[in-house]
Amino acid sequence: MVSVVREAPLRVDRSPQLPAARGRASAELFALLRDEPAAAPGAPPDALGEDAQLALYVCYELHYRGFAGVAPEKEWEPAVLTLRRELEAGFETALRALVDPHSDTLALRDELEALTAPPGNTGPSAHLLHHPNRAWLRELVAHRSMYHLKEADPQAFVLPRLSGAAKALVAGVEFDEYGGGNPNRSHSLLFAELMADLELDPRYGAYLDVMPAPMLALVNLMSWCGLHRRLRGALIGQLALVELSSPLSSQRMLRVLQAHDCGPATQRFYAEHVVADAVHERVMREAIAALITDEPDLTADIVFGIRAALLLEERLDEHLLEHWQSGRSSLRQAI
Repeated sequence: MVSVVREAPLRVDRSPQLPAARGRASAELFALLRDEPAAAPGAPPDALGEDAQLALYVCYELHYRGFAGVAPEKEWEPAVLTLRRELEAGFETALRALVDPHSDTLALRDELEALTAPPGNTGPSAHLLHHPNRAWLRELVAHRSMYHLKEADPQAFVLPRLSGAAKALVAGVEFDEYGGGNPNRSHSLLFAELMADLELDPRYGAYLDVMPAPMLALVNLMSWCGLHRRLRGALIGQLALVELSSPLSSQRMLRVLQAHDCGPATQRFYAEHVVADAVHERVMREAIAALITDEPDLTADIVFGIRAALLLEERLDEHLLEHWQSGRSSLRQAI
C-alpha cells in the first residue's frame, strides 16, 4: 500500500524511485540504469503489456524528472536508447494495427466534431456518478495522476517542431496549462491539491509501481509523439482530443466530485478546466487549421493521433470498469 504524505507546500516535481521490474525488458532497462549486470536476452514482450509499457514509461521519464539514484547521464545512454527504440517500434506496430488508417481532411473534420459531442452514459465517470464509491474515485484520480502531475509537459516537446501560427497558438494553450504565469494556478499543482484532499499521495510518480499498462500506454503515447519530430502531427491530434472533449468531461467530473460530497476546493482542478478548455477548444481548431495549411501532409498524422488516443482511452475505461464490476482494484495493488 502506498502511504499518504501531506506536505505544505505541495511538491510535485521530485524524482520518484524506480519501480519493481515486471519482466525481461524492464529488468534489462533497470540493470542498465543501475549499472548492474544485464538480464539475459529473451523474447520481445507484448507491446501493450505490463513489461513493455513500464519499460517504455521509464525510458521516457528520463526526459522528465528522472529517478532517484539514476545518473542524469542515463538520459542519453546509447544502450538505453537502443532498448527504447525497440520498445517504440513494437508500440507503433501495435497501435497502427489497431487504428483505422484511412484519413483525409473530411475524416479530420468528422473526428474533431465527434470530440465535442456530449459524453455518453458510459465510462468510469458515468459509473461513478450513478454508483458513488470513494475507493473507485481515489483509484481513478491515482490513474490520472500519471499525466496530470506533469500536465502539458509531453505536449511542450512539440513546440520547437512547429512554426508560425500553429506554434503561437499551441504555445498559448501550454501557457494556460502552466497557470498563465501564476505558479499557484498551474494545472499540475491544482491536481496535486485534489489528490491531497482525497488523501492520496500527491508526490510526482508516487503510484508508478501500482499503475497498470493501460494507463501507462496512454501517457506513453504522448511522450512517444512528443519526442519524435515525425510524429508532431499526431501529438497535435492527441492534444486536440484533450482540449475539445475536456469541457464536457470536466463538467461530469465536477458532478462526480459533488456526488462524493467533495467541497469547492477539491473541485478546483476540474472547474478550471471547464472554463479554460472552452477557450482551448477554439484555439486548437485554429492551430490545426494553420498547421494543415502549412503542412497538408500532416493531416493523416493528426487523425492518427486522435484515433490512437481514443483507442487507448477506451482500453483504460474497459480496464477500470471490468475491475470495479468484478470487485477488484483497477490498480496492481489497492491503495
